[in-house]
Amino acid sequence: MKQTKNVAGILLAGGLSRRYGSPKAFAKVNGKHFYEMTYRVLNSFCDEVVIVTRAEFVDSFAKNHHVIIDRKPYVGCGPLAGIYSGMEAVIAKKYAVLPCDMPLITEHVMKQLCHLHDRDITVITTDGYLQPLVSIWSRHMKDQIKSALAKGRFKMTDVLDRFETVKIDGKMLTDSPHVFMNVNTVENDKEMRKWIKS
Repeated sequence: MKQTKNVAGILLAGGLSRRYGSPKAFAKVNGKHFYEMTYRVLNSFCDEVVIVTRAEFVDSFAKNHHVIIDRKPYVGCGPLAGIYSGMEAVIAKKYAVLPCDMPLITEHVMKQLCHLHDRDITVITTDGYLQPLVSIWSRHMKDQIKSALAKGRFKMTDVLDRFETVKIDGKMLTDSPHVFMNVNTVENDKEMRKWIKS
């Protein structure tokens, strides 16, 4: 029987990266892949980290990482399917979720977010907008996510709106709002690199 972890990390790295032009997980900044930077943040406080990706990318990650693909029949059904798949792979009391395209996120922010979690789901907001992939999920939400997926409800809001979701303003956790920047486009990438140099 698998041992129950206190906190497991789920790193989502299965996006198509259409707007970016190449797989974002393997883009580099300062010699590090994006995924390595977000992995390091999760690994700093999680008992185990699982990377959820596409089948064609599995062999591209470091061999010492726990890498999986979405569970059938939800392959390619978006981040909600990735979170569910991560929960199936590792038994934990709660799960810290991050996307691979947020290389500026810090250990301090994620540790605080995890510490504040005491409901079904805890998510970051920035300038009034949800950042649902920067979030903490309780173990019991696994079955709720599975139910939503089985009904064809693949949007994050299909679950966030139906359960007790605590929204934490990112300004409560850091004075540097750029840490929540998603690098979705080449323009975002340029802006991110400017922040690193500043």
